[in-house]
Formats: sequence, C-alpha cells, structure tokens
Amino acid sequence: MARVYVSIGSNVGRRDNIRSAIASLRGQFGELMLSPVYESAAIGFPGDHFYNLVVGLSTDLDPHGLRTRLAAIESQHGRTPDTPRYAPRPLDLDILLYDDLVIRDNGLDLPRKDITRYAFVLRPLADIAGEVMHPLEGRRLRELWADFDKSGQALAPVPHEDLLGPSAGASEPRA
Repeated sequence: MARVYVSIGSNVGRRDNIRSAIASLRGQFGELMLSPVYESAAIGFPGDHFYNLVVGLSTDLDPHGLRTRLAAIESQHGRTPDTPRYAPRPLDLDILLYDDLVIRDNGLDLPRKDITRYAFVLRPLADIAGEVMHPLEGRRLRELWADFDKSGQALAPVPHEDLLGPSAGASEPRA
C-alpha cells in the first residue's frame, strides 16, 4: 500500500465541507492521520479565509485512480471541474505526496509544487510527516518548514474540537 498525503482546503461552508470530506475519506480509506487545522487568508483572489489541513492515508489506488476518487469527493461537495485555480471553493483536495514518486504528466504534479510555495500546505504536512524526505528537495519536511519564509503567509491554528468535534483529537499526530 502506498503512503499518501492529501491537502484539504475550504473557504465556502468550510466547517461543514471539511467535516464531510474527512468522513468521506475515512469511509473510503479507513484510518487517517490528521494534521492540525490552520486558517489562512485567500491567496490570489479576494475571498473568505480558508481552513487547511493535511491527512495521511494508505491506499492501493494508483496516483491517477486516487486523483479521480478525490475529484469525485470534491464534486459531491459542490466543486465543479471548471472552478478557476484562484477562486472561492467549497472543497479542494490535492495529492501532495504519493510515497516518493515524482510524476509530472496528465495533470498530476507529484510531489505537488505547492509544498514549497505555501505555508498553508507545508506547515500541516510537516506537522504529520516531518521526517519524510521531499523527493526532489532531498530534505526532510520539518527542515523545509524550519527554513520556510513565513513572512506574508500568516496561519492561525483552529482547534480540532471547534472544527471536527471532541473526538477529533484521537487522530491528531503526537509529538
């Protein structure tokens, strides 16, 4: 089984959509590792703040099959295929890492370039996969986060209980 990390983001109905997306992912992939949740400003367009987190999961699906499955979950939450990249969205699910694969074809971008570009992607990923090596950078994710220029990309922690309910802490990473 492949170890995969998927980012989850929402700025439209964010609380309900993230809760529902996590339930969908659990239903399809079983146990998930959940990062802390962070609130961040929209980047590239004016809009409500996003909630962002990363989940770790295991799957037998290949990267293309997983991408198709995630797109179906997005669609169930009201996202359409023609949603612009920089626009409000009810749900955004992106494969960040799929084992140590490097793929740049057919719309797949692994490892996802956003890992090294955005605090709202790297921080929660480093929180749950800090010892994982970035396949292209050759550095651990925690090291990439430590050296990341955090100016201009403020993140505010959102307690899991506020977003997911009191039982959410059971899936949080332990330090």
